[in-house]
Amino acid sequence: MNSLEQTPPVAASSSGAHSSDSRRVLGVRVNRTSYVDALARAVTWSTEGKSRVVCAASVHSVIEARDDPDFREILEHADLVVPDGVPLVWALRAQGLRRAERVSGPDLTWRLCALAARMGIRVGFYGSTPETLHALRTRLSERFPELEIVYTASPPFRELDADEEREIAASIADSRVQWLFVGLGCPKQERWMARQRGNVPAVMIGVGAAFDFLAGTLKRAPRMVQRAGLEWLFRLCAEPKRLWRRYLRIVPRFILASAFARMRAPFAKGPPQ
Repeated sequence: MNSLEQTPPVAASSSGAHSSDSRRVLGVRVNRTSYVDALARAVTWSTEGKSRVVCAASVHSVIEARDDPDFREILEHADLVVPDGVPLVWALRAQGLRRAERVSGPDLTWRLCALAARMGIRVGFYGSTPETLHALRTRLSERFPELEIVYTASPPFRELDADEEREIAASIADSRVQWLFVGLGCPKQERWMARQRGNVPAVMIGVGAAFDFLAGTLKRAPRMVQRAGLEWLFRLCAEPKRLWRRYLRIVPRFILASAFARMRAPFAKGPPQ
């Protein structure tokens, strides 16, 4: 069975108040969590009617945060930062969190939708293209007929002005969505969620390219490639013109910075950063 078809049960003690351990990966906070924990928190938060922000951190996120203190603050104040990327899981384990596991955006989206269908939780999708959203909605509705999709929107690729953002936030609030999946890409989606905190009374979950993967418009790397931490290479081969500059800027820097941090760790005082 494909792992996307597997939806773990929510633990009986699903209080969002309990905290999972976290560490800093190159100065960026990342939680040690799991699918069960993330689903439990989302269920609890869905009943509050408040804004919550969940970020799926990757190597890209970490490098962006190192370059931009404002973006680093956004991740610092998110309600949950899950490690969406095997290198981040390795970094957490190297700092003593041996049971750290990957929580990827596409898998988290699928599992949350499966759970929402069972529990009657209203979901929405913000981002990507109209064609991708249509394909995504069709697939989810076929797989989970009871799923309540109450909101979908594909915003323009340009920057929105303040009035447009207010109108979108109002339309999202009017839909009474409880879990809003945001697929704008990093760091745009995290910035958008941070601006909408307090305006959108829902759990906002930044999931990157999850819409395209789940809709079938992009092919995902095989599980073996993902486990080896080489999903970025698979995506680069699939979309070289769009991604080569990004990965040329990000991957070598992350490798070198991580190696330097590991060499410096034995001489550092206090907890790992």
